[in-house]
Amino acid sequence: ALAVVILGMFFRINKYEMSILGIVILLVISSEMINTAIEEMVNLITSEHRREAKIAKDVAAGMVLIAAVGSVIVGLLIFTPYVLKLFE
Repeated sequence: ALAVVILGMFFRINKYEMSILGIVILLVISSEMINTAIEEMVNLITSEHRREAKIAKDVAAGMVLIAAVGSVIVGLLIFTPYVLKLFE
């Protein structure tokens, strides 16, 4: 997240694009927090290996993965034109 903000300042992206990046960063951080909460709650409820517990943990981890992949796509869409301008 810090690297994205620094790159945004380096490329002088506009406020609209920076706000989109900020929202995406918050989405990924929030997803990770929810994932951690679900995993810890499952660990608190049961210590044995149960199919339902595995599904809950896998779905929560999948949420983080989807948010992370989406953020990479958004980052590429925003930064690609700026990076290409460096090579012109």
